[in-house]
Amino acid sequence: MDQLHICGGKPLQGHIRASGAKNAMTKLLVASLLSEKASTFHNVPNIGDVEITVNLCREIGSKIDWDKERQILHIATPELKTSYVPQRYSGSNRIPILMIGALLGRTDQDIIVPTIGGDLIGARPVDLHIHALQKLGARIEYREMKKEGAYFAGAHTGLKGTVIELLYPSVGATENTILAAIRAKGATLIKNAAVEPEIIDLILFLQKLGAHIMVDTDRTICIQETKVFQEVEHTVIADRNEVASYAMAAIATQGRVFIEGAQHLHMIAFLNKIREIGGGFSVKNHGIEFFYQSPLRGALHLETDVHPGFMTDWQQPFVVLLTQAHGCSVIHETVYENRFGYTQTLKEMGADIELFTSCLGGKPCRFAASNHFHSLVVKGCTPLSAKEIHIPDLRAGFAYIMAALLAKETSVISNIGFLDRGYEDLVSKLTTLGAEIQKISTPSGLECSPIP
Repeated sequence: MDQLHICGGKPLQGHIRASGAKNAMTKLLVASLLSEKASTFHNVPNIGDVEITVNLCREIGSKIDWDKERQILHIATPELKTSYVPQRYSGSNRIPILMIGALLGRTDQDIIVPTIGGDLIGARPVDLHIHALQKLGARIEYREMKKEGAYFAGAHTGLKGTVIELLYPSVGATENTILAAIRAKGATLIKNAAVEPEIIDLILFLQKLGAHIMVDTDRTICIQETKVFQEVEHTVIADRNEVASYAMAAIATQGRVFIEGAQHLHMIAFLNKIREIGGGFSVKNHGIEFFYQSPLRGALHLETDVHPGFMTDWQQPFVVLLTQAHGCSVIHETVYENRFGYTQTLKEMGADIELFTSCLGGKPCRFAASNHFHSLVVKGCTPLSAKEIHIPDLRAGFAYIMAALLAKETSVISNIGFLDRGYEDLVSKLTTLGAEIQKISTPSGLECSPIP
């Protein structure tokens, strides 16, 4: 069992390079399955979710050559070996459900994929996916298989383009619908679609692949049937979650970090909130520098939202940042209903946080009539104490890393596999920036060593 030992109290200083985006690369691999032609990807992050997706693609017949050192990956799927995704991928991540959209146009066999996984941050229903794919002509049903359920899908008479309006601009449902619509006969309009940078990156890749696809100004994506595909070379966008994570860690620890490859266009909502609390940043030609310039100001009101709003994945480390800002701030989570579970550990470390079931904000919220804790008030500036921490999910994991970097003694963090899913070379990058961090391997079953 691997653990991280972090002795905090030191400002982060230096230069790192942003990795390719997890939420782009995994979807691009699935999109490559639409064609029998080869695709070459650059800036491929060596992280757990990409490894899982590579193995999943190999299961169904993809030939993959991945040079991890050069961050280049070649993939081609000239023919499908199977359309069955084994049950061992159940709960591994959210990629298997996207296989349905990608494979519907390539096989007349039943497509069988296990139930979705990922972080336990709230309900991630696939009803939006299923409804959209059914409108295109797919037959989809859920069945119990062994100990886990699976989705059976097929389109034996082919898919037909139509108008689909999503009830919510879900990223996953938008991606799945796009993938299925590429090979559907005629034209497809996806209304109220998600337009995150990772989806735009997917659209750019698909256009290179041969697709006739465009995004209108009102969240409408227009797709024409594609019959001829081309070989593609594509560079993956920088991971805006990773950029924001290190940016907040730099400012919280009163340091200065330049992140090469950080893309201004993808960070606008984040940068506005950083400026609002008094954090410093400077946009350069090849990245963005983040720095502490004066005592941070609270009194912030922040509501998460779909792009171009403030991303829900930025919320957890931002709460840690606000523990170091003077005054009270309000966070209203409108994307996932169960994303505040991580705050209990922060409170045990000394944070002053109170949760609320009511909507502390003006944005329309799906959880207004529910009993979920989806708003909070955080009061700073509070010192944080070291603690033994067990990570429950990916983004909470980095929030705990930040908290440990702020605590002046040694924190021991376990269940770090979640971090490996989304952060490439985390320990190396933090070490480069001057953090006192060690990755320790201990025999399975042993308790964490006591904090000095």
